[in-house]
Amino acid sequence: MPTTPDLERVLRAAGLRVTRPRLAVLDAVHALPHGDTEALIGAARARVEGVSHQAVYDVLRVLTDHGLVRRIQPQGSVARYEARVHDNHHHLVCRVCGDITDVDCATAQAPCLTPPVFDGFDVDEAEVIYWGRCRSCATAPVLTTDPSTDPPDPGRPPAERSVT
Repeated sequence: MPTTPDLERVLRAAGLRVTRPRLAVLDAVHALPHGDTEALIGAARARVEGVSHQAVYDVLRVLTDHGLVRRIQPQGSVARYEARVHDNHHHLVCRVCGDITDVDCATAQAPCLTPPVFDGFDVDEAEVIYWGRCRSCATAPVLTTDPSTDPPDPGRPPAERSVT
């Protein structure tokens, strides 16, 4: 985890003023890899009391625009933010719980996929998202989505019945 002086240097090197909200949000992104805005707002507020939702959104936009933070948004998910920037990595997303894990690129150079040639378009990056189930979700019992299809069991609520 970077220290406050480290974060201050990062902000200054990007040509940004060092402010308490910027430090709090940048620290939160480092502490919560792939955190969504609600989690980042909570973490920033723990560091700077009273920081507004809008301030956090504004800081995330500035940090993203300056390349200090990367915004990802897998299909069906809210935007997530990470501090791992300037390398060619991808993501593995659990279809069940939504957990996101970094995956190093197999080729290590961008773009890792070779697209067809587009007239006047220079491709410099390819975004790859692998989908599956994390270890916890893969070993957990599958729950029914329609409790009416399970036989009644007065000892357990319908949502807890597993499909066998």
